[in-house]
This record gives sequence, structure tokens and C-alpha cells, in this order.
Amino acid sequence: MVVRHASALDGVARNPALPTPLLLRLLAFDGGGDRRPPRDALRRAGLPESAVRVILAHPDPGVRIDFATSAGAEPAQRARLAHDPSSEVRAALAYGPEVHAPRTKVAPLPDAVCARLLDDPAPSVRTALLDSPHLVPSFVASMAAHHSPAARREAVRAWDILPPGERSALLSDPDAGVRRAAALRECRRDARVTAELLRDPESAAEALRRGLLVRADAERCVAERTHLAALAENPSVPADLVERLSTDPDEAVRLAVSLRPELDEARRMAIDFTVGHFDRGDGVRWVRDGLTDSEILRRAAASAHPLLRRAAARSPHLPPDLLRLLARVEDPVVENLLGVHHPDTPEEVLMRVYARLGGTFSAWMAETHPRFPREGLAARYADHPDGTYRRLAVRDPAATPALIERLSRDPAVWTRQAAAADPRLPLHRLREALHVPELASSAGANPALPEHEMAAVLNRSGVPA
Repeated sequence: MVVRHASALDGVARNPALPTPLLLRLLAFDGGGDRRPPRDALRRAGLPESAVRVILAHPDPGVRIDFATSAGAEPAQRARLAHDPSSEVRAALAYGPEVHAPRTKVAPLPDAVCARLLDDPAPSVRTALLDSPHLVPSFVASMAAHHSPAARREAVRAWDILPPGERSALLSDPDAGVRRAAALRECRRDARVTAELLRDPESAAEALRRGLLVRADAERCVAERTHLAALAENPSVPADLVERLSTDPDEAVRLAVSLRPELDEARRMAIDFTVGHFDRGDGVRWVRDGLTDSEILRRAAASAHPLLRRAAARSPHLPPDLLRLLARVEDPVVENLLGVHHPDTPEEVLMRVYARLGGTFSAWMAETHPRFPREGLAARYADHPDGTYRRLAVRDPAATPALIERLSRDPAVWTRQAAAADPRLPLHRLREALHVPELASSAGANPALPEHEMAAVLNRSGVPA
């Protein structure tokens, strides 16, 4: 673990008990250079209108960029930056929040605002919008008739909901990139389109993976050993060719065959394949595209194939019996994925992930999971020889103020920081922690910190009253 040293001011900025007058004072801070409102203050959820006005009018574009990329701000609040004079701010708004935790959901900007940003005079803003992961499918589809080839190319992502006329127009688009993108979607049901793509070196591999193939093209690829791993995924490959590919000398080809959806378990497990220890099954397209389909999930979760089980473990929609089934699988990757993605992951799975991967993203996701245990942790772990476990004692609702104070002096810095942020920490120790470099931020974020102490932190940091 890397020890996080941050200021008491950073902690106060994210303190859930920060009063609005102090929040406004903090947001208006403009000391030049690095002297600016802390990012956590700008990205707080539920900011009052008075605070939003201060941010929108702040002279530092970096402040407005932080707000534009806040996952906690309401879309209508962020949308007011669509007219910002800085193209960097508008580009940040167009792309939206960077979200790395799968449980964090970002509400999209209104369609009218997206349309304005799509026609922004700055190319960087238009590009940022097209790269955004937060566009709703209906807006993506609406770009099919846009004057920009880049926008029409992105509209192809909504192929399945486009009207037939718009699909035809994209297939004959004047821009070659748009035509290729459209053809790669249409080839799944049109062998003629697939055959045309196979003549294009840029498209051949993907066409072999997804397109509707005539037997002659499939046989030629096998004979020439062209993109065989991609071909092995194709659902239209004749069964006898699949059988040949299942014994191919290339391990990647055999693995691709083993993942085909039509195979029964006996045939699947008879193939000689090897799975990487850390392969999460992201490439199993038919499962990845069916994470809400109970029948697909049942086939994948009940399989003996490790990659199918791992692919199924990514679904937050697993029914209880399949969740229990996967929770019993002795596969650390399955456990990690359940801890990240499923809202009902059993406590014992979360604890195993935490124990195995303390300090990693997966362990953090397990610990912040709603079902991660709380009761009884103080009795079990307060005196554990490993500080990673002693820190868990702070989570226990039964932990006493005396124990929290003791843990705030623990040899392990992460344990001390957890205790310094706990509202049960006695006030005298909380005041002390504000002046300890590695505890100052945690103490500043403690919701039990009195308002006058928060104000004193602002004063010491040079934030004008």
C-alpha cells in the first residue's frame, strides 16, 4: 500500500457534515497556482444551488473542469457548462466523469445538451462527446444522419435499433470509415457483405469473427490458416470445420472453439485448452452480451469451463441459485468478479477476496460492498497481528470509543487513518489527529469534527473568510 498524506483541508472538503457557509467559503477560494478549492469539495454529491453558482463563476478553468467531470453532480447542473468560454471545460463536460468502479452509475446529460456539444466549434469538444461512455443508445442512434462522418460512424454502435432506411444509408455512406463500420454490423446476417469485408485487410479478422460465412470462405481460411482464432468464434462455421479446429495445433484456436455456445459440456471439456490464471473471460462475447439473459447465465455458470464461469460472474443479475453455485467455485477470479459486480455476494466470499488481495482494487471493492460484514469484527480482529485486519475492527458498530482511540495510535498507518475518520474517536484525540501529517486528512473528514474546528482548518490553510 502507498500511504496517503493529504491535508486537513482536503479532509474537510469531503466531510459530510461540512456546513454550507464553510462550503461556500471553500469553493470561492482562489489563491492562484495550486491554491484552489480541493477537488473533493467540487465533486461532492448534492451541492446546493448557491454552491453550484460559485463553481460556475469561478475564474479558474480547472475548478470548472473538476465540476464538469463530477459523478456526484446532477446532469442538469453540469449541463450549464455547455456555454463555458473555455473549450477545455466544454470538452470535459462532453466526455463526462471518469468512472472506474462498476457500482458507480452516471446519469447522462440531456440530449439537447449533447446535440449542442456535438456541434461545438472546437474539434476537441466534438471528439470528447463521441468518446464519452455516458451517451444513451437513443442519442447514439440519432447521430445516424449527422453531417459529421465521425458522428455517423459512432451511430453504428446503435445498429440494432436503427430503422432499416438509416442502416441502408450508412452502408452506402460517402465516407469509407462509416461504410466499413456499418458493414461490420450488417455482416452478421449478410454473407455478401461478409465476403466484401474479407477482401479488406483492415476488416478481415473481425468479419471472420462475426460475419455470416459461406462454406467456401470458411474452408479457404482454414486451408490458408488465416485468422483461425477469430474464425473459431464465428457462429456460422460448419460443424465439421469446428471439429477440425478443435484439434488445431494452435492453443488459442482450441480455446476459442471450447467457448462456442452450441457445444454441450462433454464436447466442450473434451477439447485440450488452457486458461490463463488471470483471464477474466471478457472475450466470451455471447455471455458478455447476455448478462441479463437467465438462460445464457445458467449455461455459463453451470459449465465446468473456467472462462464461462468467470464471464457469468460479471453479471449483477445472477439468480440466487447461480450466485450460490459460483460462490462455491474455488476460483479466485470468480470470487473477485462477484465481489465487484453482484449486489448480493455472500459475506464469506467478500472476506476471502479481502484476505487474499488486501490493498488492491478488488479488495477495496469487497470492503466497500454493502454486504461486507460489520458486526463482530472488533472482537475478531482488534488484536490481529496484521494491521490490514485490525483496520476492520473500526467497521464494527460495537467498537467502543476507547478501542477507536487505541486504533488511532496503531502501528499500521491504514488502521490509524480509519480510526481517525471514525465519529466515535474522542474529541481530544480527533483534535490531535488534525495536526498529524498522515492522519490530518482522515480527521478533517470526520463527521464529528465541530464546525469551529473546521473553520479553524480553513483559517490555517489561508482560505479567506
